[in-house]
Amino acid sequence: MDTLDIVKGDSFLKPYVHVLNERIEKIIIKEKYLCRNSSLEDVANGYLYYGLHRYPNCWYFREKAPAAEAIWLIGDFSEWKAEPQFKMNRTGASDWELQIPLEALKHGDLYKLLVQWRGGEGERIPAYCRRVDQDKITKIFSAQVWHPKQYEWKHKSPAKPKYPLIYEVHTGMSSEELKVSTFQEFEKNVLPGIAKAGYNTIQMMAVQEHPYYGSFGYQVANFFAVSSRFGTPEDLKQLIDTAHALGLSVIMDIVHSHSVNNENEGLSRFDGTTDLYFHSGDRGVHPVWQSRCFDYGKNEVLAFLLSNCKYWLEEFHFDGFRFDGVTSMIYFDHGTGRSFTDYSMYFDGNQDEDALAYLALANKLLHKLNPNIFTIAEDVSGMPGLAAPQTAGGIGFDYRMAMGVADFWIRTISEKRDEDWHVGDMFYELTNKRNDEKTISYAESHDQAMVGDKTIIFRLIDREMYFSMDVFKRNLVVDRGIALHKMIRLISIATAGNGYLNFMGNEFGHPEWIDFPREGNDWSYKYARRQWSLARDKNLRYRFLAEFDRKMIRMVKKEKIFDCRAFALVQDNENQILVFRRGNILFLFNFHPSKSLTDCIMETGQGKYKIILNSDSPDFDGFDRIDEKRLYQTVDDNNRHLLYFYLPSRTAVVLKYTDNSVNP
Repeated sequence: MDTLDIVKGDSFLKPYVHVLNERIEKIIIKEKYLCRNSSLEDVANGYLYYGLHRYPNCWYFREKAPAAEAIWLIGDFSEWKAEPQFKMNRTGASDWELQIPLEALKHGDLYKLLVQWRGGEGERIPAYCRRVDQDKITKIFSAQVWHPKQYEWKHKSPAKPKYPLIYEVHTGMSSEELKVSTFQEFEKNVLPGIAKAGYNTIQMMAVQEHPYYGSFGYQVANFFAVSSRFGTPEDLKQLIDTAHALGLSVIMDIVHSHSVNNENEGLSRFDGTTDLYFHSGDRGVHPVWQSRCFDYGKNEVLAFLLSNCKYWLEEFHFDGFRFDGVTSMIYFDHGTGRSFTDYSMYFDGNQDEDALAYLALANKLLHKLNPNIFTIAEDVSGMPGLAAPQTAGGIGFDYRMAMGVADFWIRTISEKRDEDWHVGDMFYELTNKRNDEKTISYAESHDQAMVGDKTIIFRLIDREMYFSMDVFKRNLVVDRGIALHKMIRLISIATAGNGYLNFMGNEFGHPEWIDFPREGNDWSYKYARRQWSLARDKNLRYRFLAEFDRKMIRMVKKEKIFDCRAFALVQDNENQILVFRRGNILFLFNFHPSKSLTDCIMETGQGKYKIILNSDSPDFDGFDRIDEKRLYQTVDDNNRHLLYFYLPSRTAVVLKYTDNSVNP
């Protein structure tokens, strides 16, 4: 097994072949032991067995709680008392079961479990419950009997995008109003705009129920429940259905890296023990997030998480998943405080092989259930093989996030003068990706928009966004910010490997940061919303950035730039000129703050070229310094085909080869 494809393609992996082989063997053994006489698909059927289910003649409720000594179902139907008829029966070493008459429960009833264990008891929300509701006055969460009319799907999923162009969204903060927005409002008011902007995929954050709104959905309590603050499960299904009708794939930001520490709302100390789903002791608590860390070595935990994958895929018709916090999962120290600068750091014994086995099995299951879905790993460490096929020795994700790109832009903007931007380093950082793994690039995601950080536009313009974004006067700071905002986004997508991501609103330079309602801001929604009207206001300059983004996305799709790799033609660090080719498309960038190059010379293929995108166009709030109608002809020079081009300062231009001898 020392001829793994990922090793053939990367000689730096050769010293670690034995580790990779042992990893593959562990995955195989884990699947065999987990499945025994069944299949991986059957192992993932837990959501069809556990929890509350309505049958023709009765209700059945089942739960796993090995350390419990007694369990009652309590709720509206029992006046929240532990009544004998709602006491559960132990059916094995860990399972409990209760048969309930049909008339005893009705749609909308609230309920919980009263779990009694040696030395104590507590109310718990069932692990597999599909609906949780928060009381508007007491703020207490309870499970809810949910049995509405079955949703009838109207539209099939669109074909899997060859190259995902992802619009990252958060339903709750998608309204301009000072409130939590809903799935229905998002479907009506936001979805059409995403489709019009040209994106082919939406990535939904905060879908799984989480008690603290300000966690951005990353402190999950109820893994099978749609967050009720945004609407009902049927509302979410309708949103996804409508997205499919618009040709949009919908992927879910799934959180299997940890769980909220809450006991009343979540899984922590569910049956009185700390290690039913999680590691015990210090290892069971994340040192930074103060959340609970899953024990991926337990078959019961794997079955729970695999069932969660299958549930969201089959019940809600999601087209894929972005797995959050992969770095935290796959390293014993969660990757905190480490700079992964050497291959040895991927194979030094700090790796949680159980977590890697789970991720491999999750990918295998999901692609078996639906070969047309795609998965993305959010890993900052750069672990080789995460997005390589399992047949090649990898873990099986379809894509990985190119997280270093956003970090590069933060460092560049905040630490360097404009005059010191090094285009050679820039091209290297933006194209430095593994050849055997597909990547999704982004200039910024929701991470860079959170309070305590800054978006690209806010780093560039800062306080002038409050005073100088109108179209009636020019401002040097705003001019610089808008010019660089366009260039940074264009070069990020133009150098991307296999896809691109944008967080909602960032395409038009949404001002300020994201700060959810909390005690520190007097529970204000001011910064937990999207001010879409800014991009529609003809008196403001945001609309130019939105229009540039639309034209950029349209160009990328039409020209299929991801079909070819990027090759540098000019890397002039002194003049800050960068030119590279992808197929028959040339990308020209002048990052110099003041120097325009009257004769930017590049050696390229013989022929004529026309402009298909120009950041300096007045349509994008540029200075209109380039003749866009001109056809550019190469000049022969001793068998070299040279193209001469006027490239103004802080401008990006995209040229396309054409054999048309007439000006376009």
